[in-house]
Amino acid sequence: MRDKATDVLVVGAGLAGLTTAMFLAREGVPTLVVERHPSTSPHPRASGQTPRTMELYRWAGVDGEVLGVSKRASQGLRITIASSLGGQVFHRILEDMSEIDLSAATGVPWGMAGQDVVEPILLARAEKSGAQVRFSTRLVSFEQDENGVTAELDSGARVRAKYLVAADGGRSAIRERLGIGTDGLGAIGHAIGVVFDADLGDRMVPDVTDLYYLQNPHFTGAVVNTDVPGRYVFGTDYHPERGETAGDYPPERLAGLIRIATDLPGLEPEIRWSGAWEMAARVARRFSSGRVFLAGDAAKVTPPTGGMGGNTAVGDGHDLAWKLAAVIRGEAGPGLLDTYEAERRPIAEMVVNTSLRNAKQRMSPELDLSGTGAPVDQVELTLGFRYRSTAVLIEDDDPSPTEDPNRPSGRAGFRAPHVPIVVDGVPKSTVDLLGRGWVLLANGPHWTGAAREVSASTGVALTCFEAGVDFGDPEGLFAARYGLEAGGMSLVRPDGIVAWRAKAAAGGREGRLQSVLGDLLSR
Repeated sequence: MRDKATDVLVVGAGLAGLTTAMFLAREGVPTLVVERHPSTSPHPRASGQTPRTMELYRWAGVDGEVLGVSKRASQGLRITIASSLGGQVFHRILEDMSEIDLSAATGVPWGMAGQDVVEPILLARAEKSGAQVRFSTRLVSFEQDENGVTAELDSGARVRAKYLVAADGGRSAIRERLGIGTDGLGAIGHAIGVVFDADLGDRMVPDVTDLYYLQNPHFTGAVVNTDVPGRYVFGTDYHPERGETAGDYPPERLAGLIRIATDLPGLEPEIRWSGAWEMAARVARRFSSGRVFLAGDAAKVTPPTGGMGGNTAVGDGHDLAWKLAAVIRGEAGPGLLDTYEAERRPIAEMVVNTSLRNAKQRMSPELDLSGTGAPVDQVELTLGFRYRSTAVLIEDDDPSPTEDPNRPSGRAGFRAPHVPIVVDGVPKSTVDLLGRGWVLLANGPHWTGAAREVSASTGVALTCFEAGVDFGDPEGLFAARYGLEAGGMSLVRPDGIVAWRAKAAAGGREGRLQSVLGDLLSR
């Protein structure tokens, strides 16, 4: 590759990097992604998509593809703690998805696809939208100045970018180069992950995500099915502190452990892939330095118990993408980028603390969690989180970091509530009105003209939808869920977060809207 200039250089083509690139390219921002591996992940790794992630995928136009690659998506999730697949059951954490029903909070379903099948979808959409992705390409070095970042690749090419996104994983070389430390427990265990093919008979429920955490006298581990029939992922702990290495677990030993885990002594599993990894809990002390931003595992590493790591990476990528696009286009001042850390780091801390609680319950009862933060209800963390930064105008003094998304308040900082609506005779969700520019949802007239004038004078894409005019509210839920009186409105950011709420009708709409929008965008 020859020397190149681009707006954003993304290092890493995992979930965080590809999400960032996909949404940047969707906004017309020139983006280059470099990835040291030869392809996307061959391992299912971060399986499962929360409704929040599926909302983001819907806005990108890939939600149907993600649901389509996994038969498990519509059938549900079962989580069990047991000694083995056919042994003693210690606890059923989850029998089916009805126990985590979020249908009142969102109009989109859960997804259950593995990372190995999701990443190619994100890659294809990013490239189709204009992003360039180069595999088998390493970042060698980089320097930044007040105007941008100059990076050198292992091909000898130099890249000049306005911004650099470090999505290069939990052992991020970019984070280390920036001198950004981490907080948290650090390593809490080591594991060997195995992808294998076998006929397990009726040991696991077909067409659902069937996840077993195994507390066995021979090992602590897990087994889960994948999107490929007859293919599974097995994990077992190993102990470097006792002198063990990954090399002590050749295929024949792993096959023996799989036989113990499945209670099938005659099983001959075909091992397709294996690798060692570290279970850890770390959050970067800073999420940015100058024009370089950390995303995904480079910003935080969390135990896999709870399935929140990959979903958080997607959230990082989208949050960073819309803010970078706004600044690069001149719609926002650089101060908007400061809100990335202010908003996403508290989410990372809650994710890590909640995953640690899950790890203690499901895999490591001996884990000492003293000194760690309090866990958060996982449903509230999924759809009921609250952002606090200069990019939201909070006018209450409630310090709670989350709320029940099934009983939304519509307050600033929270995700814009789902309301079943009708547009041109077609049933939709208010979520379908969002995700592309700023949106003003009005409970009465007069805001449409104000939004049009402010959009024209600022150059910021701002669309007004008025209840009863632009969409129908057949269940009469809109005003209550958004906390609006007659003539009130909710201003929603491109990421679906309520930025400002005017509960009731007021004069000077245009001036107030322009002033608030300017503050939110650090103009």
